[in-house]
Amino acid sequence: MGGSVRDLLLGKVPKDFDVATSATPEEVQQVFPRCRLIGRRFRLAHVRKAGALIEVATFRAADPTSGDIEKLNGRILRDNVFGSVAEDAVRRDFTINALFLDPVSGEIRDYVGGYKDLTERRLRLIGDPEVRYREDPVRLLRAARFEAKLGVKPDESTEVPIRKMAPLLKDVPPARLFEEVCKLFLTGHGMRSMEALQRFGLSSTLFPGLRKGSGAGKIHLGVVLRKTLENTDERIRNSKPVTPAFLFAALLWQPVSETAGRLAEQGDSDYNAMMKAAEEAISAQAVRTSIPRRFSAVTRQIWVMQTRFKKTRGKRWKRLLHEQRFRAGYDFLLLRAQEDPSLEPLCEFWTKAQEGIDFSRRGAAGAEPRNRPRRRYRRRTQSG
Repeated sequence: MGGSVRDLLLGKVPKDFDVATSATPEEVQQVFPRCRLIGRRFRLAHVRKAGALIEVATFRAADPTSGDIEKLNGRILRDNVFGSVAEDAVRRDFTINALFLDPVSGEIRDYVGGYKDLTERRLRLIGDPEVRYREDPVRLLRAARFEAKLGVKPDESTEVPIRKMAPLLKDVPPARLFEEVCKLFLTGHGMRSMEALQRFGLSSTLFPGLRKGSGAGKIHLGVVLRKTLENTDERIRNSKPVTPAFLFAALLWQPVSETAGRLAEQGDSDYNAMMKAAEEAISAQAVRTSIPRRFSAVTRQIWVMQTRFKKTRGKRWKRLLHEQRFRAGYDFLLLRAQEDPSLEPLCEFWTKAQEGIDFSRRGAAGAEPRNRPRRRYRRRTQSG
């Protein structure tokens, strides 16, 4: 159902398959004892079968007037009113996500005109757009993501309210918005996603700490951010790994570099200035999108390494070559040089410094393998 049927019709390989049924979550659990019920807003059943996890949802009714439903300022907080397959189709967000495939007969069921919209590459909300956006403001970002990912264009009624409804994103939990940011920028269409966010005026709401751009709701896109998004898309096309840590390092670099520069002029060391600027930028962004510590810690290391790259005299610079995040920091330095040509000599130094070092031999954590056992030291005991 939904996205998997849509992707099949577009000739794409679905990321996964979701199942919808008339059975309630409790009834599904009776059939599959290993099933686990999850969700507060939507009760779902997670069924494990042959090592795979299958998400099973019960058909729900659209626009329920009674039952287990809770709203706040038009936003749905809980919705467990069960209904028919036709009612379930109507309560979904976009028509192209409301297609159902009968696994037995192979028949595609379309109750809202989603098949025609898909063939015409049109993105259309089901029902009153303002009401649907208010029910779940993440649909604003989904409109931008589908335009970038699928090449569909919102119709006028779907697009017009987006800019006005952008402030609703402030009410979405930061953890959920972090997941949406990853879907926007780390799935192979990051640059197109940013262009869609800019066009819809959603960028400044999603990234409040960034410098405003020319136009309502837009941000200033520096060279580092643009190149990072383009390179990330290229890595995904080549089946190379990507990480949110590097993405956020590029996204927030502009306020970090400006704040660090100001603090350094006021007398802070480069290291302290960078650490303070990093904490300020990450804290400001966490109001909108939380960044898990396992990623924010790496982001900080990438930024701090930029100050350490300046120290090229003596022998201590050699230690930097063997640090865990050296390669990420070096790649970030190369991106900065495309925006600031004065960094090119520094890039040349660190490029030559890596000659003869085999980074592919590093372990899973990126650490250089040890060639000899660690020396053991015996603790001295105080005589007396």
